[in-house]
Amino acid sequence: MSRNWTDHDVPSQQGRVAVITGANTGLGFDTAKVLADHGAQVVLAVRDVEKGKQAAARLGADVTVQELDLASLTSVRAAAAELHDRLPKIDLLINNAGVMYPPRQTTRDGFELQFGTNHLGHFAFTGLLLDMLLPVAGSRVVTVASIAHRIRASIHFDDLQWEKSYDRVAAYGQAKLANLMFSYELQRRLASHGTTAAIAAHPGVARTELMRNSPAIARALFPVVAPLFTQSSERGALPTLRAATDPAALGGQYYGPAGAGGYRGRPEVVASSPQSYDVAVQQRLWAVSEELTAVKFPVG
Repeated sequence: MSRNWTDHDVPSQQGRVAVITGANTGLGFDTAKVLADHGAQVVLAVRDVEKGKQAAARLGADVTVQELDLASLTSVRAAAAELHDRLPKIDLLINNAGVMYPPRQTTRDGFELQFGTNHLGHFAFTGLLLDMLLPVAGSRVVTVASIAHRIRASIHFDDLQWEKSYDRVAAYGQAKLANLMFSYELQRRLASHGTTAAIAAHPGVARTELMRNSPAIARALFPVVAPLFTQSSERGALPTLRAATDPAALGGQYYGPAGAGGYRGRPEVVASSPQSYDVAVQQRLWAVSEELTAVKFPVG
């Protein structure tokens, strides 16, 4: 394959089943489009079913919709149960959905919205579906992180839900750091099975509606700096697509734009922050996540 990897390098996905969270718009939609265009059966796992149906109609391929609200563990369990009934297997689970910089809110289960949706919802969803991936050789769990895992980010075990004080930027950083640590620890647990790989990816700074809750100064500057530091949603989806489909991709890797700062560029294997590789914190986060979600993984 060419070093400048693009969607044209995606091999045939005929016979493969891909479940993508948050796929009715933005990066998730662009990921779904490429996979569907290459022959995959794609399930758009989305909170808004009507918007999901509109997205599926635009894709015009073997695409269906599954209701999934990652901010509700009841919804996560119901969605996983329905997918067990609907699908014979899963080849690709792409944990793409997320919220960024909202005012402090909580999920239906009382978790801070960013940590609860971006990390705990995906943790539970993956754990409940993993038995559908484990028998499938070459299956992958791709979790979408962010360069924000480096920005004022730490796992605040003393206040995971930001009840003492709330900083939306730091809370997003924590959630995205948790995404990475989850992916790395999941790969450690999957390694002995030899069938399923856990891989992380990030889009750089992609022009999507996720920026809508950014601080006012960031929104004001965005049109000025966009040409220098951002890339299209379609290009932002390429690291996820490469992690999901490149035959050479390995469990435990992290894909992102190769340009300066990781803002944009061709999708390559990149390094995450030093703290993201802390095994002790990864394992502690895993244990806490199991306790909070009451989901136990079939690997361990």
